[in-house]
Amino acid sequence: MKIGAFVLHLARATARRENAEALLDTCGLEGEIWPAVDGTALSAADVTAVYQPGLFRPSYPFKLRPGEIGCFLSHRQIWSEIVRRNLDAALILEDDVALSQPTFASARDLALQHVGTLGYIKMRATPPKGRVRIVQQRDGATLVTGDNPGLGATAQCVSRNGALQLLKHSKTFDRPVDTFIQSHWFTGLAPSTVYPSGVEHIDVELAGSTIQGKDEGILELMSRELRRARYRYAVKKLSSR
Repeated sequence: MKIGAFVLHLARATARRENAEALLDTCGLEGEIWPAVDGTALSAADVTAVYQPGLFRPSYPFKLRPGEIGCFLSHRQIWSEIVRRNLDAALILEDDVALSQPTFASARDLALQHVGTLGYIKMRATPPKGRVRIVQQRDGATLVTGDNPGLGATAQCVSRNGALQLLKHSKTFDRPVDTFIQSHWFTGLAPSTVYPSGVEHIDVELAGSTIQGKDEGILELMSRELRRARYRYAVKKLSSR
């Protein structure tokens, strides 16, 4: 198999550069640090060209932040690169994680063994919620398919066909990349999950998130939580069909 590794890194996030380089050195695959799109540097025309609210059900209830738009475009660039290089698959890591060996190696190898068939495999610490079907267990790692793969896009394996499917449905988008990937009733690609993955989120140790929002008052926070709960309920219903 022709496999590559990509570590997404935002150039201005200098506190994460050393960690990005360490991830590339220890992930066990040949690859590169991929320059992430800085959403705050996008023009209004750049945003309008790709961001179109209300594209599919359930309607995403929040306006995307510049960082979320940049993050989606960054992942989409890598999907395009997988296709351009004719890779069989790629490991994609965001720069705010740490890898625990040998757990990570076991999960990575199991994911790469099956990603050609499954298309997209999330690497998580815990199993997804809801109904799951075990695909294989090996060397302490478990690979499952299920109705609800959960959120997060910090670590995943993507096949060429999986990348093509995601590209096909994301010429414009209306929600964060992990929420889009979760929406398999729209994309036609249901993500699988491998766990425990040996991937640990350490954004707090690396000077916090690069996707920042403004501080909100208590009423706005309550309103957001209500909208989020309604959205999650709608996702659960669509996922189970």
